[in-house]
Amino acid sequence: MVVSDSQCSDTWTILRVRGPLELKCQLDSTDVPLMHKVISRTFGTLQSLVKSEACVLTVCDSPVIIWPNRGVHATPDEITPNTLCEDLQQWIQTDEQESTGKRSARKKSKKSSSVFTFVIQSIINLRLMMEATTTGPLPPPILTRTIKKSHFFSTTLPMDCVIRTNCNDTIKDACERLVEALSHQLCEMEKVILQHMKGMTLLVPEPLHFLLPEPKGLVTVVYPAGVPDSQLETQRRDLHQRFELLDDWPYFRRANAYHFPNEPYRDGYLRNPHLVLTHPTLDNGKVYLVQGIYSYHHYMQDHMDDNGWGCAYRSLQTICSWFEQQGYTERHVPTHKEIQQALVDVGDKQKSFVGSRQWIGSIEVQAVLNQLLEVTSKIMFVSQGSELASKGRELANHFLTEGTPVMIGGGVLAHTILGVAWSETTGQIRYLILDPHYTGAEDLQVITDKGWCGWKGPDFWDQTAYYNLCLPQRPKTI
Repeated sequence: MVVSDSQCSDTWTILRVRGPLELKCQLDSTDVPLMHKVISRTFGTLQSLVKSEACVLTVCDSPVIIWPNRGVHATPDEITPNTLCEDLQQWIQTDEQESTGKRSARKKSKKSSSVFTFVIQSIINLRLMMEATTTGPLPPPILTRTIKKSHFFSTTLPMDCVIRTNCNDTIKDACERLVEALSHQLCEMEKVILQHMKGMTLLVPEPLHFLLPEPKGLVTVVYPAGVPDSQLETQRRDLHQRFELLDDWPYFRRANAYHFPNEPYRDGYLRNPHLVLTHPTLDNGKVYLVQGIYSYHHYMQDHMDDNGWGCAYRSLQTICSWFEQQGYTERHVPTHKEIQQALVDVGDKQKSFVGSRQWIGSIEVQAVLNQLLEVTSKIMFVSQGSELASKGRELANHFLTEGTPVMIGGGVLAHTILGVAWSETTGQIRYLILDPHYTGAEDLQVITDKGWCGWKGPDFWDQTAYYNLCLPQRPKTI
């Protein structure tokens, strides 16, 4: 079920090899042990194939081709087995470089889109291929005809292996590990297919990558495609025990699969814009932040004009995205109408509320989270904004233990609190605010430079207005 790559270094390069392998079996019997034997034999053939000289790795967007089992032979000739892995980066061309005919290294982004990517120097994508021809004379073809009943099974195995390399690793080192990872992944795929085989129906294995807290690092898990997370709790529990993880965080749900920073999110929302910010410096202060991944939801998204009334809805959507992307729920982020309907369903609003432009507050956010996600929340009441400066301990404890975004509503405005910088000795405090009132495009630089996501002082709040804070509680589950 799992492959672990726990090699650690301060900075590291990811090598990711993907490609299809065809699994073809002729099953002459419906006897289960015999079918298992044929499938296992076929997987053994595939393992021999990835260890053979026919195996080829091509570096994507480059002219580099590597034969890992042929003495790590490579083209162009400048590349040798002792070439450092990170030096492959200079052969990878961007679209701009291709248009000018120049070869140079990809520019490294200073801004990271994931909680765990701050140490990644680069990602090198490779394609797994197999040579279809062999050198030397070939025997003449022989045609035979056999008439008998049999079942023929054919599917494509989506190979997807990842290793981490440090600055001293050579291509030879990496190829040995990649070939071993491919072989091991085939073993895990075989186990999944045989375990979930029902009659003549076989489920395609699905490799997923998860980034666990150091020093565990990247872990690849093979799940049966089509089987929901709700039916894989036993496997997840075994993984938690194997990696000595607490049973209060869903590390191995599909929603927690590692998102590689060079791949855009399909939904278009920004993730974790706060990660590019510099933390404030306080005397003996500590920073307490939201844990995990969330999407930034704000005014005018989703073809919805909610400017002036929808800030609490957007803050609620950001909170819901956190629970979805941590794997606590499979429910999508609710729309404004779905939020309104949920409040009608719990008896908080009349039917005429659906489709309206009426505001909601922290109490309604609490009710919707409970109704749609079965998530409970604590409410913190603050009679005036000046009291928020004294809530550092409570907020720090929330982000330390629960780690969820906090919705704060007061007067006619709602915001999302993503963390606090707080000094226990001096009482100084700063709030990390995600502002749902932003109406522009998903431009990370504009959002952070203009303060739509940024650190704010106690004077950010109206000192005389009352505030209610909704603190969602994280379910204890795997």
